Amino acid sequence: MARTLSHRLGGAWLALMLLCPAVQAQSQAPAPARVSERAYDLPAQPLRSALLGFAEQAGIDLIIGAVSLDDRQSPPLRGRYTVRGGLNQLLAGTGLADRAEPGAGGGRLTVRLIETAHMDSGPHQLDDVVVSAARSYTVAGKSPRKITVISRQQIEDQMAISEDPGAVLANLIPSYSPSRQKLSNAGETFRGRTPQFLIDGVPQSNPLRNGGRSSYTIDLSMVERIEVIHGASAEHGLGATGGIINFVTRRPEQPGFHQHVGVSLTSDDDVQSNGLGHKLDYRFTGQTERWDIVAAASRQERGLFYDGRDRVIGFAYPGEIQDSTSHDLFLKAGYWLDDNQNIIVSANRFELEGNHDYRAVPGDRANGIPTGAAKGGAEGDPMFNKVTTLRASYSHGNWLGNQIDAQIYHQDFEGQFGALRSGSFQDPALAPAGTLLDQTRNESEKLGSQFTLKRRGLFADRVDLAAGFDALSDETRQRLVLTDRVYVPETEYRNYAGFLQLGLRATERLAFSGGARHEYAKLKVDGYRTVAANGSVRVGGGDPDFEETLYNIGLTYQLADDIQLFANYSEGFGMPDVGRVLRGIDQPGQDVDTLLALEPIVTDNRELGLRLNGERTRFEISYFESDSDYGERLSERNGVYVVNREKVEIKGVEASLDWRINDAHQLGLTYAHQKGESDTDGNGTVDTTLSGISLAPNRFGARWGARWNDDLRSLVQVNHYFDRSFDQPDLDFDGYTLVDASLVRKLPVGRLKAGVENLFDKDYVSYYSQAARASNDFYFTGRGRVYTLGYEVDF
Repeated sequence: MARTLSHRLGGAWLALMLLCPAVQAQSQAPAPARVSERAYDLPAQPLRSALLGFAEQAGIDLIIGAVSLDDRQSPPLRGRYTVRGGLNQLLAGTGLADRAEPGAGGGRLTVRLIETAHMDSGPHQLDDVVVSAARSYTVAGKSPRKITVISRQQIEDQMAISEDPGAVLANLIPSYSPSRQKLSNAGETFRGRTPQFLIDGVPQSNPLRNGGRSSYTIDLSMVERIEVIHGASAEHGLGATGGIINFVTRRPEQPGFHQHVGVSLTSDDDVQSNGLGHKLDYRFTGQTERWDIVAAASRQERGLFYDGRDRVIGFAYPGEIQDSTSHDLFLKAGYWLDDNQNIIVSANRFELEGNHDYRAVPGDRANGIPTGAAKGGAEGDPMFNKVTTLRASYSHGNWLGNQIDAQIYHQDFEGQFGALRSGSFQDPALAPAGTLLDQTRNESEKLGSQFTLKRRGLFADRVDLAAGFDALSDETRQRLVLTDRVYVPETEYRNYAGFLQLGLRATERLAFSGGARHEYAKLKVDGYRTVAANGSVRVGGGDPDFEETLYNIGLTYQLADDIQLFANYSEGFGMPDVGRVLRGIDQPGQDVDTLLALEPIVTDNRELGLRLNGERTRFEISYFESDSDYGERLSERNGVYVVNREKVEIKGVEASLDWRINDAHQLGLTYAHQKGESDTDGNGTVDTTLSGISLAPNRFGARWGARWNDDLRSLVQVNHYFDRSFDQPDLDFDGYTLVDASLVRKLPVGRLKAGVENLFDKDYVSYYSQAARASNDFYFTGRGRVYTLGYEVDF
């Protein structure tokens, strides 16, 4: 995609400005090894006091988490120690251990304490995690808004059942829509709105022409944890009207050089040859005094999907994962300039392409016959996702008492959809009406940067400060590839934003946070002509700009040592699906400068909640409201989705309980309820229930994790989706219940994993097919019983 020389020079200049603190700091400070020793002189004392004193001297962030330090004493610590050596000395004989990881930007070290008996106790650790997706210093479980951190253990347990990112998210986030089990995640919403997907803070979403492919840009084997910020947020700018889902990539877990190899096989319950799939993944990690390196690769082959009645599940032209091949190449290298400074560069190349061996067979929704597939006869070219993401970051944990995090990134995205004879593709000059076959391809190129400065402990340790500046350039277009036509003209989007965030500890029990972010955005579209199906209308170009100041404020109040109230108000900033608006214009005399449908979406999010944090139990419940006066609702018109700009209001409740029954068994319960309406007649009052393309079903979930001995653990999970009716004709949802299970067995060499998705082989029609779209081409059943068997070894 073309980019002007000035844009490229501007991006290079911005990168140099962001990285120059590294050069300055390196010239001012010596470069001792990251594990260099320091002198300590701490007397024997209560362990809590000793650890806090050590953390201050060592320059680390200490997260105590859900461990008790009462009645625990520390030995004296005198002499020269590394950070790890000093911690080991202080924790010797206490029954505690430490887990260390880079801080939010990869610089300052964060250390979490955990009971040694629970270091590998299962998927639901009850410790706290610093959330890197939040631009200010934020700890999950202590924030004025709901935050979920999905650990690596939880990801692995879900991957033993399903490799589908949508299924993983749906199983672990109560208000996330059920997975469509397709490459397209359009209709997979979060609190009724579109989430913003990130990888290490790099945006993956393409909101200017949202093709619904943003959750399939990295293999989950490359992911260390998933950070989820619930509700509208402007922390990363464009797109987070429903929340933020940040995939944090892997890092070396211990010094030295280590390798991992994994293989898995997947089959339907009848073990049919065309339903077989397999996956191979390899990972190399290295950690020395200065270097952290991760190099990984994966390749996955997927067969056909079968439903609970052993019928082949139909193919969807927006994107399929069945009968496909994917691979991912990932490299991340970090270099420590000294104890505080860290530079990281990473690259990820992800490709998923259909094998193109089957064609879709339309169903009959009225008679309950699902959409199917048949061998051969596939038209057009294979559908695919091809994504390359490059990132470079710099962090300084103590630059004049401040923490600095800066990153620049570049992403190329291509998403090709299946071929069909859509009414919007037709052109009498090319073929008789209704006969023209074509398919679309979304292409997007992003170049961006983020700079954040944080200062903690101001004014007698009562005030924390975070400030920063972001810049983004996004160029997006959509082509009709078989006839080489412009479907959506090239759209240039420029965004600049500055923010300031404050945290105030007013008393020992009461804390406030608040801030503002100012967004300046500019669109540029040259004059173009729409396709013939829309009358081949000439549309004048333009370069409208938009400005919004977004605010947030929140508080937490500690009612008791283990009971906390939290409340917040936050605003999110998004753009409508610009591509749908531009390609759908069918009235002459319009121009881009005056299209009201291109105005930004500003979402107001209000939330009130309660947390109980016990030694073995965590409970959290929150009520939220999400409103937008000029929101976006998609509706189907003549087989094509169009954008409706109208007032939207959504309300909901989320609740979760994690209970460590004993050292061997853990129980997790979740509940989500949401409802929403839009103003379809434009009178200022919401009047029509939102469909399943926006709202997730009300849901109850349960998970039981057990560690039977040192070598064997298991997981059983249940998700029940409740019935729901809608105002739109032909849309109705009959609820269903799904049960999954997995087992992990440690062998003398390696680990054996076995998982079963849809354990009882439930025959059901997917939520999206029932509640979002009334169509014979989109009447899909869900997957029946699926077996997965895997083996992995670390050496």
